[in-house]
Amino acid sequence: MSNTKRLVIIALFIALATALNIVERFIPLPIAIPGVKLGLANTVTLLAILMLGWKDVFLIVTLRCLLAVLYGGNPVSFLFSITGGLFSALIMVLTWRYLGKHISIVTISLLGAVAHNIGQLFVAALIIQDFRIYVYLPVLLVSALITGYIVGVVATQTYKILLKIIETEG
Repeated sequence: MSNTKRLVIIALFIALATALNIVERFIPLPIAIPGVKLGLANTVTLLAILMLGWKDVFLIVTLRCLLAVLYGGNPVSFLFSITGGLFSALIMVLTWRYLGKHISIVTISLLGAVAHNIGQLFVAALIIQDFRIYVYLPVLLVSALITGYIVGVVATQTYKILLKIIETEG
């Protein structure tokens, strides 16, 4: 892939991930549990893992978090977002690199969703200075498994479509 094409894809991924992050704030969830989100921007993170290098993945996640906080976040929400996003990306990148031939994108997405929640609980524990907040983890894990599965399926299907588009371009 040419450098120009790579930069265009990175820019598009940053814009899409930021937009999904912002739109997600306005989607009501049937359960009112703090910290539970759909994680739509993680679809883009997975696509970046599949299509780009690990450095690009971390650039996309970092800039998405920064841009999202500029569009209505606050310093505390940024801490949650960046910690969860980078820890999730790290787990997904490492899993893809070392186990990608043996497990599915959906499984990688599930691991990323769980890692995201663990990272966010770590920030919460530091803020309230009490690691007992991890008793909340089982509730978040259930939501992570549901949303991680959905995100993984969407990323897998989107990747297949993108591959077909790339193949027809030549």
